[in-house]
Amino acid sequence: MKYDATAAAVLDGVGGESNVSSVVHCATRLRFKLVDRDKADKAAIEATPGVITVVESGGQFQVVIGNDVPTVYAELGKISSLTGERAQTADAGPKGNILNRAIDLISSIFSPILWALAGTGLLKALLALVVTVGWLDATTQSYTILYAASDALIHFLPILLAVTSAKRFGANQFVSMAIAGALVYPDIMALNTGDPVSFFGLPVVMVSYVSSVIPIIVAVWVQSHLERWLHRVLPSTVRNFLSPMLVVLVLVPLTLLTIGPATTYAGQGISNGIESLWSLSPAVGGALMGGLWQVFVIFGLHWAFVPIITNDLGVQGYSLLTGPLFAAVLAQAAAALGVFIRTRNAELRQIAGPSTVSGFLAGVTEPAIYGVTLRLKKPFVYGVIAGAVGGGIAAAGGSAAEGFVLPGLITITSTINVGSFTMQLIGTGVAIALALVLTLTLGFKDLPASAPAAVPAEDVATNDTPADDAATATGSAAAAGGGTATMTRTAVVEVGAPLEGRVIALAEVPDQVFSSGALGEGVGLVPTSGEIHAPVAGELVSVMPHAFGIRTADGVELLVHVGIDTVQLKGQHFTTAATQGATVAQGELLGTVDLDGVRDAGYDPTTVVLVTNTSEVPSVVVTDPGAVQLGSTVLTVVQ
Repeated sequence: MKYDATAAAVLDGVGGESNVSSVVHCATRLRFKLVDRDKADKAAIEATPGVITVVESGGQFQVVIGNDVPTVYAELGKISSLTGERAQTADAGPKGNILNRAIDLISSIFSPILWALAGTGLLKALLALVVTVGWLDATTQSYTILYAASDALIHFLPILLAVTSAKRFGANQFVSMAIAGALVYPDIMALNTGDPVSFFGLPVVMVSYVSSVIPIIVAVWVQSHLERWLHRVLPSTVRNFLSPMLVVLVLVPLTLLTIGPATTYAGQGISNGIESLWSLSPAVGGALMGGLWQVFVIFGLHWAFVPIITNDLGVQGYSLLTGPLFAAVLAQAAAALGVFIRTRNAELRQIAGPSTVSGFLAGVTEPAIYGVTLRLKKPFVYGVIAGAVGGGIAAAGGSAAEGFVLPGLITITSTINVGSFTMQLIGTGVAIALALVLTLTLGFKDLPASAPAAVPAEDVATNDTPADDAATATGSAAAAGGGTATMTRTAVVEVGAPLEGRVIALAEVPDQVFSSGALGEGVGLVPTSGEIHAPVAGELVSVMPHAFGIRTADGVELLVHVGIDTVQLKGQHFTTAATQGATVAQGELLGTVDLDGVRDAGYDPTTVVLVTNTSEVPSVVVTDPGAVQLGSTVLTVVQ
């Protein structure tokens, strides 16, 4: 059987991905729930090589494959987003230098769990606050329960990383969880007493795997290669149960004997190295982290610090790298606040206000950076300077967070118990004040108070503009006779597809804000290519890694938004090739997106192309659903 061909034929036979509500597999069958049963071609599926038969029962459309069903299911995941197990193998990521590939690897493993880590870290910070102010006694059972809720995820971090690593390396995630579970198994941890431990006479160097990071990632990488080899050599009749058994049998002892101790000591060495450098000049280290952190975020380099920080949390319960980050983040929020106060541009103020709130409270600065400070350049620099000053002060006091938190005002209590909390407050306060004062006093080049208004149709005759070429005079006789000439104009804007793929109706886009038409009329596009091109010629009024706003010379305003909720990726898997304020030609490259990376991170890459000022145009004509080539017309706007 050619598993990929079988999977493709079955998917086509059930009516395509859009006709599948869900699909799972059991020991022998692919079990589909279909949106419209009439679209499925049962006879064609049964004629597919590798398919034994088709059974319809219990509301399911069951395709019987036999022992090879897990492999066909995995192939199904490579050509669709139905299985939730789309694997990105190590050599399938973007090519480039070692640093870029390492950052891509780290981000794909850690990004799916970051929000859970941040949420539980926030709970731990709040718990530290209520204990400090005396609202809760740390010796009570209530505290024990709440602390377990806040600490369980970081305690059992190897199991979570087993899942994300398995998806990244293409391994069986449940087998990976079994390996990770063995590492933190209570009886195994009980062996870590300092007494000699052996495995069939081989000495085992026991280390603590609670909260560990590197050992399980390396173990799962080895697992992925072992599984692929076993898949080639084992008969399909025994492969499904014998492969997991052999993998666990080999890798659990192997990890305890070699992988675990080696990688644990390597991680501890990195942490000790950073701590020793920090001890030479904490203020300098803190200034560098505080000043450069948001720069790292822009280029995605901050991912390189994530495994170091999480490893520090597991080894010593805190990471000195986190202390200066509060100043770095809150300085950018303060710079956005300065822009909000000083700008006269209503649109910019609407962006700056909410982004300031999210930056201060939640530590989410991407809206402030991409929408405000970096857009204006100088406020971003002010934030970097203030972050460096405040970060140096905080680090000089030895401040650090006890949990994995997004640095913000409501999580700053996570630093209460490490170093000087007073120095942390002073450093953060200085960063906020300095960024705000610099923005208000030194200023920036503000955007125009409002966008130039389109020339009213009735005024076209008295305005010498390029649009006059599109004007059509009516009532000429009246004009010739000295009466008033009524002028109208009709301009047609053809909006091209920004990516190759398949057009779907806007109502089918899996986001209510887009599908409801609340942001404007347009279409959805399921992309098959990662190059994003300008759908029209015009000015780029807004540029974010995943979204572009374009205004044409005729005043048509368009939004190209790549993916659903992809703002959460913080630019990861996106590369921008255009700058805000630039004038672009239709078809010009705006950026690129790693579609597999977006899907692997758990996000839908469905793209929307919207006319956002629909109320100002007479008509928007939408193309019919179906395959579309890059640049082919998807919308026709009549002015």
